[in-house]
Amino acid sequence: MTIGGRQFRWGERTYVMGIVNCTPDSFAGDGIGYDVAAAVRLAVRMREEGADIIDVGGESTRPGYEPVPADEELRRVLPVVRVLAKELDVPISIDTIKAVVARAALEAGASLVNDVSGLKADPDMARLLAEYGVPAVVMHNQRGRAFTDVVADVLTGWEESFRLAETASVCRDALIVDPGFNFGWRPEHALEMLRRLAELRQRAGRPLLIGTSRKSVIGLVLGGLPVEERLEGTAATVALAVAQGADIVRVHDVKEMARVARMADAIVRGWQAPQEAP
Repeated sequence: MTIGGRQFRWGERTYVMGIVNCTPDSFAGDGIGYDVAAAVRLAVRMREEGADIIDVGGESTRPGYEPVPADEELRRVLPVVRVLAKELDVPISIDTIKAVVARAALEAGASLVNDVSGLKADPDMARLLAEYGVPAVVMHNQRGRAFTDVVADVLTGWEESFRLAETASVCRDALIVDPGFNFGWRPEHALEMLRRLAELRQRAGRPLLIGTSRKSVIGLVLGGLPVEERLEGTAATVALAVAQGADIVRVHDVKEMARVARMADAIVRGWQAPQEAP
């Protein structure tokens, strides 16, 4: 897949997506708000630490979040996207469920849309993808849906996204899937999802992104740890996601998780020592 002029070769290694939250209310405690310079510094540091994609968002998706109007979301993300598109040599992703925000971000230099509604929140989103010819991450969001089975529910959600894309003449090959870790799941179901990632990826037939970073289930399993103490738990989930075939891991702590992914890749995908110079 080509994203922002870069080739992503699925199956060769795990790619790292760094998170830049231009919000005041991020669950992870990393919300930057309106400080464009701080957002740019963070993104540049993430690139230096190994990020392959930078994901910029202006609306929190934490449980019980307060939706923000499109003009407010644009005020938060557009200045950041404009600068990063000029400053960085990696693709910029826009994390939004609103087509009007996605359009403005694409015009400003973003090259990937990350939609946590799976194209379901805004009827114009799929048509926008077709118009711009850009790839998208489509997430299954379990919030407000009755539970049947982890794999069956995720696959059903993805199929709905695929149908919306197809109706708008968006090729399935342009889509990356995300099972929505911790989005409406009980903790045991979130862990089961991680255990069954390989099955999900195989049955979807699409590259898979997973975002476990600092999520509440990690704190719960580890005895109620606060967000700032979930680094090791996140590392465990990233390593196991790589072992299950994840193609992209979306993380806050890029330096540490890029190292985890590289080590897990060496075990799972194979590795050869560098040749010694003669």
